[in-house]
Amino acid sequence: MALPDKQRCTDGYWWSNDGLRLHYRDYAGRDDRPAILCLHGLTRNARDWDDVAGRLGGEWRLIVPEMRGRGESGYARDPMTYVPLVYLQDVEALLNQLDLPRVVAFGTSLGGILTMLLAATDRDRIAAALLNDVGPELDPVGLGRIRGYVGKQVSHPTWMHAARCMAEGNAAVYPGYDVHDWLHMAKRLHRLTSAGRIQLDYDMRIAEPFRVPGNEAGPDMWRAYEALAGKPVAIVRGALSDILPARVAEAMAQRIDGAELTVVPDTGHAPTLNEAPAQAAIDRLLARVAGA
Repeated sequence: MALPDKQRCTDGYWWSNDGLRLHYRDYAGRDDRPAILCLHGLTRNARDWDDVAGRLGGEWRLIVPEMRGRGESGYARDPMTYVPLVYLQDVEALLNQLDLPRVVAFGTSLGGILTMLLAATDRDRIAAALLNDVGPELDPVGLGRIRGYVGKQVSHPTWMHAARCMAEGNAAVYPGYDVHDWLHMAKRLHRLTSAGRIQLDYDMRIAEPFRVPGNEAGPDMWRAYEALAGKPVAIVRGALSDILPARVAEAMAQRIDGAELTVVPDTGHAPTLNEAPAQAAIDRLLARVAGA
């Protein structure tokens, strides 16, 4: 969607500890409340947050980093640095550069793992958290599905071909999508190359550490999740998710007083956060932050 002028972003860059030039988007917003830090999923990039920023920008400042190996961020020389603990170091370097002592963290999938790890290592930095279809335990079935496709580059001659490929691979995740939805998703996940082909917008080598069991998360993630206790927490789960089991989502809501669980119907991994229930959950979370 096209963003109004006041919600257009500026592009910024920062350097990782191992010398990678990384990219982020900065959507202007009010300076009397914490910025929202938007952390994307494994194969996604900053464009994944365009619609969220279009809805919240202006009232809230949004910082949208692209993890190493995605979008306009540099590709790592060592693919074994494509792991959550290194991504976390990268994000912390950005927050320090921008002098952001407190943020509201929105994390989808991998981004939610980073949110929990940030809570475990720098709890005071998090004002509130939204965990989108991710938790301290992940379903092996869904992880197996992701391992089956991540890192396999396919190019397409047109955007419609890319959209059809998205539909074929994700019809069970978004059963209500039409061709316009698939085109929108294709343009989020792909880029046009100098050769005129359309291909996925990430380094295929991100798959190398992810295929090693255990590298998809980190240490004791329940302890990391519980570091969010006392903060406003929203948990969003797709009703059809094969990554966040219903029992885990329910246990998360019980472990932290005031944590709110929202289930998005007819959606798998992961909700786009454009769905009405997800938008309402975001608004309730931000109202708690604004009223604090």
